[in-house]
Amino acid sequence: MKDSVAAHYTHGQLLDRILSGVQAIGKTPDTVTVDELAPVDEFHIGGRQASEDFISQLELSADDHTLDIGCGIGGTSRFVASRFGCRVTGIDLTPEFVATGQSLCEWVGLSGQIELHQGDATAMPFADESFDAAFMLHVGMNIPDKSGLFAEAYRLLKPGALFGVYDVMQTSDEALTYPVPWSSVPGTSALATQGQYTEALEQAGFDIVRTRDRREFAAAFFEETRQRMEKAGGAPPLGVHIAMGESAPVKISNMVENIAAGRVAPVEIIATK
Repeated sequence: MKDSVAAHYTHGQLLDRILSGVQAIGKTPDTVTVDELAPVDEFHIGGRQASEDFISQLELSADDHTLDIGCGIGGTSRFVASRFGCRVTGIDLTPEFVATGQSLCEWVGLSGQIELHQGDATAMPFADESFDAAFMLHVGMNIPDKSGLFAEAYRLLKPGALFGVYDVMQTSDEALTYPVPWSSVPGTSALATQGQYTEALEQAGFDIVRTRDRREFAAAFFEETRQRMEKAGGAPPLGVHIAMGESAPVKISNMVENIAAGRVAPVEIIATK
């Protein structure tokens, strides 16, 4: 499944497409900012606002070394490093995402604060208790072994550290309409319920601090996005549609439908070691 997941996300010309988008807003790799990259960087429901709402619960400070599990092109890593001043290490399965992310970190001058690695989130190449906090945004839907994933996160975190999960979770037994942003077919989707997430986290040793269903937030976000695109007459130069490729419109449309039908919802879980 891992090869299929990496293949699903591989674009082939991702950095070139982002560069074209940057040039279309009148910027260059030397002048573009983290905030200007946000529309393409924040590859999860709610974009930058979701990151703000979610990451603010992790109580980060400049002294922290934070782990971004399933970092994609490193958008949330860049947000965290620039906003909180901390060091961030990210890991992702897809080689093109990691290579693209490293280039984008160089563009915005954050290479000294951020390290991105290609690898498997269920077997990470880091030392025990080496991170002050960890987070993952829209990652678990591609990882069947939630127990292994959360056991790894637990191993890597220092005692008392916070761990945030913001994933799309299953909320009914009804089959999804595919393709969706994380999977083109059911075979590469590993959805689980909030209860299954909680059970796997507790089994790994975490205590649940709080949970929050973000269904209404997601519905409002998609509606605002639709209205903005209608007004602009199409997709913006920079946006998550770049990473999703040609099938972006149908993936997003199916995502909206699946949430509206009550099949899935984005959910936050904050846990502590």
